[in-house]
Amino acid sequence: MIVLAALSIMGISIIQMYWFRQAFNLEQDQFDRDVRTALFKVAGNLFDINHVVQPSNNFIQRLSTNYYVVMVNNEIDGNLLEYLLKKEFEESNIETTFEYGIYDCENDEMVFGSIVTFNEDFEENESGRSLPKWEDQNYYFGVKFSNRKSFLLNRMAIWMFSTAVLMLVIIFFTYALFVILRQKRLSEIQKDFINNMTHEIKTPLSTIAVSAEVLQDPAIIHTPERLQNYVGIIQNENNRLKKQVERVLQIASMDSSDVEFKMEKLDLHEVIQSAINSISINLEKSDGKISYNPGAEESEIKGDRLHLTNVIFNLLDNAIKYCREAPDIEVETMNQKENIELTVRDKGIGIEKNHLNKIFNRFYRVPTGNLHDVKGFGLGLSYVKLIVKSHGGEVYVVSEPAMGSEFKLFFPLHKPQ
Repeated sequence: MIVLAALSIMGISIIQMYWFRQAFNLEQDQFDRDVRTALFKVAGNLFDINHVVQPSNNFIQRLSTNYYVVMVNNEIDGNLLEYLLKKEFEESNIETTFEYGIYDCENDEMVFGSIVTFNEDFEENESGRSLPKWEDQNYYFGVKFSNRKSFLLNRMAIWMFSTAVLMLVIIFFTYALFVILRQKRLSEIQKDFINNMTHEIKTPLSTIAVSAEVLQDPAIIHTPERLQNYVGIIQNENNRLKKQVERVLQIASMDSSDVEFKMEKLDLHEVIQSAINSISINLEKSDGKISYNPGAEESEIKGDRLHLTNVIFNLLDNAIKYCREAPDIEVETMNQKENIELTVRDKGIGIEKNHLNKIFNRFYRVPTGNLHDVKGFGLGLSYVKLIVKSHGGEVYVVSEPAMGSEFKLFFPLHKPQ
């Protein structure tokens, strides 16, 4: 569908351009014929007035697309020439500004030149000045149309209108195609989200169902320890299920205007250390390690401690989860002008280039089929971007498959007033 739509748009555009060009060429030819006819009449009038036999050869030459010369080789009256030019051009519907000049063939120089417009009354144009008369036999005149192209385009108003309408249709068609592709992508994200959510909820439900079956056995009352154990399993899984649902609902409805921040002056190094301490248990289970290099000399920012801790925790948690071997994570800070730069670098599975500009979208996860090796809803990085942006910062990612990922966060430093 995309290929056919693209070919259709290209085909329609090429056809319209072709016919527009053809119409423009026809207008050019018609303009040239009209100008030649008008100049022929002007020259004929000059020959008749001067009682000169009209030459049999072609005395009108076009030196360029908008410049014509008439080889009268006779005396020329400036007032008469201007009158005749304007009169004949008006009768030929060539009502556009033109320049004309009178040339001396013997000395090869222009002896007079003027610009004539059609936006003023003819009598008003004639009054107040008198042009000289050249009574030698060695003069000819030339006419130039400086705005010839715009004049031709104005005469093609219907073609301009049809082209504009076609462009609007093409823009609408392209936008509709873009919307279809966007809806297709959103549908895939929704399907992926539902699959992940199903697996996230199915596990605790299955555990609760198995524990409930065990508790239905009347003999279990004779083993209080076992009874207590399964009751605890149900309670833990129920809390886990509740937290999953609350997390989805809270983050899915989160917007920067809905979040209440408790802004305070804080040391980003302390926030980072707090997040590293919180993630240490998960790191130990994976036999991983974190190297922390607080290289920034200035680290005081203004922000919400809880949300910033969650941001760093999410990045560290992703670095652990998306790693097939023992995680090796590097965290460092440095100052960049008026900002502090926080870098979280891992040696995990990495991200393909075509997914990098989408991973911060809500519910988006890099497609790996119907199942994901790592559980989640695709909300963590969207939360990271939301919080960083709300603190006046920026977040960037550089990643290559099998080479790991590098997340860079920039926060403006807090400067005392």
